[in-house]
Amino acid sequence: MEQKLFTSESVSKGHPDKIADQISDAFLDACLSQDSNSKVACETLVTTGLVQLAGELHTEAYVHAQDIARRVLRDIGYVHEGIGFEADSCAVLSSLHRQSADIRQGVENAADDSATGAGDQGMMFGFACKETETYMPAPIHWAHRLMARHAELMKSGELHWLRPDAKSQVTFRYEDGQPVAITAVVLSTQHSDDISIEELREQVKEQIIFPVLPAELLESTTQYHINPTGRFVVGGPHGDAGLTGRKIIVDTYGGMARHGGGAFSGKDYTKVDRSAAYATRWIAKNIVAAGLTERCEVQVAYAIGVSQPVSIRVDTFGTECEGWTEESIAACIRQLSPWKDEHGTEHQVLTPDWIIGSLHLSKPTGLPVDSDGKPSNPDGWTYQMSAAHGHFGRDCFPWEKLDLVEEIEVLASASQNA
Repeated sequence: MEQKLFTSESVSKGHPDKIADQISDAFLDACLSQDSNSKVACETLVTTGLVQLAGELHTEAYVHAQDIARRVLRDIGYVHEGIGFEADSCAVLSSLHRQSADIRQGVENAADDSATGAGDQGMMFGFACKETETYMPAPIHWAHRLMARHAELMKSGELHWLRPDAKSQVTFRYEDGQPVAITAVVLSTQHSDDISIEELREQVKEQIIFPVLPAELLESTTQYHINPTGRFVVGGPHGDAGLTGRKIIVDTYGGMARHGGGAFSGKDYTKVDRSAAYATRWIAKNIVAAGLTERCEVQVAYAIGVSQPVSIRVDTFGTECEGWTEESIAACIRQLSPWKDEHGTEHQVLTPDWIIGSLHLSKPTGLPVDSDGKPSNPDGWTYQMSAAHGHFGRDCFPWEKLDLVEEIEVLASASQNA
């Protein structure tokens, strides 16, 4: 029996880098709510007493960056005086400027005459496996769940000493490729100065770890490292500067799958760094759900200004079902139905228009949001929602739907009978 350990981490909504991601995506949402054709590349820096937005945009929308940033910070929980960073007292600066016409030309006038060209060159990866009900790897799945519980307790105020900045880490033991037990849990959370480390560790175990992690995955030898330094009062942007796009492994598969290197947050749907990563996750998840393989990684690559991908590749890690190969699964992907726009024009699989139209990326169903940052449609989604607790593994997003399974099964049957 082959045994190995694998570890993934997640971070809270109040982690400095995740604050930056959420502000960038909230700005994108605000632009799209007024102009669904907005082109946005918004980067955010947070540090002691300061939020700085920078980047490029082309939009008919008028968005008040200061209001957006403060709303996000209040929603996260940066409302406590004396911690070096507070929603209503920090400075908010904006250095956003008009997008380059050269870049926009590549998107709006594709070299191969399609309506939308890829917003940049690069390669993107999507992944799915059967380790959890969300088709996500077990370590990142449960690390995200711990941070979601932390956010829930922050919001409710049930643990009055909790502060927004936190990180989790979960280590699984794998036997013959399957996750069987959690061998270590690390959770560090910022806190007020009026709680002892002993009480904090006990409450984190009882209120966060044990309610989330299944008892059957925990062993008598499982290690728990809770605030291992003993003190975490100074945190958030006052403790560390944060930047958009610095948590790309947290955002995806916790290191279990490859990453093309492009960050997601603050980028509109024409940026294939983001949209193609969503599309390849959608396809990989549906392929696994259709029973073609136990694990699936889909890679796609683009040239800037060209709509057709330059390559599509599949890796099954040797788990493909009988009668299938990586090449035949890739061929199945290429046969997926085109998407028709309002003019009746067909757009082929994994072109930007196919991705945008199939996943409805230009019109998030949760927009507009209210003053508290909540979607107007409670069942809808926004880009800001994706900017914490991972972009994958939550059914609210269109790229998580299992709506390609039937088509893939039909294509699979035809391929096997050919």
